[in-house]
Amino acid sequence: MAHALRLARRGLGNVWPNPAVGCVLIREGRVVGRGWTQPGGRPHAERVALAQAGSLARGATAYVTLEPCAHHGRSSPCAEALVKAGISRVVTAHTDPDPRVAGRGHAILRAAGIEVTEGVRETEARQMQAGFLMRVEQGRPFLTLKLATSFDGRIATASGESQWITGPAARMHSHGLRLIHDAIMVGGGTARADRPSLNVRGMGTPRQPVRIVVSKGPIPDLPPEGPDFGPLWRMGGPVETVMKELADAGITRVFCEGGGELAASLLRAGLVDQLVGYTAGLVLGGDGRPAVAALDLQHLADGARFQLVETRRVGEDLFHRWRRAGP
Repeated sequence: MAHALRLARRGLGNVWPNPAVGCVLIREGRVVGRGWTQPGGRPHAERVALAQAGSLARGATAYVTLEPCAHHGRSSPCAEALVKAGISRVVTAHTDPDPRVAGRGHAILRAAGIEVTEGVRETEARQMQAGFLMRVEQGRPFLTLKLATSFDGRIATASGESQWITGPAARMHSHGLRLIHDAIMVGGGTARADRPSLNVRGMGTPRQPVRIVVSKGPIPDLPPEGPDFGPLWRMGGPVETVMKELADAGITRVFCEGGGELAASLLRAGLVDQLVGYTAGLVLGGDGRPAVAALDLQHLADGARFQLVETRRVGEDLFHRWRRAGP
């Protein structure tokens, strides 16, 4: 299952609205097939692994990071494909909450006499698939808020100069995070001030993320959609509405890169699931522009709490990642 989870991560940012799934087929102690959800969501991981294994799939055990699908779409259900291939045992990380599946995939397998084991590395799998699960279960995407700041939490000088607070290694690392999200979001102020490209660079030729500008006012001309730039969406209204509309459009993972007003709105609404920070050894002082606008908090208990997941040096800067505390 650990191998299947590593494979599944390859699909993050490339497969929405589908989940990023990994599948490994084991027969007589060796891998005979492996796969992960392909760009655009098709074919599914199980189909890729079965095609690779061919006749060697018969009698094999399939390790899948999510319950195999049970509904008819562009192809027949993966659960039926596993049965037809002669798989003898299926091990899954957790049940698919999609109402079209929701236990039906497991039921198809068991009805065919296949041994099914559920819940293997479930916590790890659910964290990796948080975007898909959140969209299905809560009607909104998983949101990561990125902050690149000076040591004292500033994103620009008082005059607005911000390029560059962090170094080139941190900026390249940030492109790697863009790569595993479906969309990149900024506020209208950031779009007007910086005219950001909002694409993935230096990472091959990936499926470019959707570019989202949340603004009540006009936005500047940004590069049109093309091989190097994803679709551009202009959205307005409360951030809760924006997130629901994104989920309705199939977006599962959003990477927010500012600015301070948008960050504050998302935090006030309780919509930030993960924080990633790049901190530079630079001090800009109290007249510098803060990473997050005023939250009007009166008590520490009112602030959103996050738990540290990882921290390490990236070039000359410090990278740290935090997940929302609580259930």
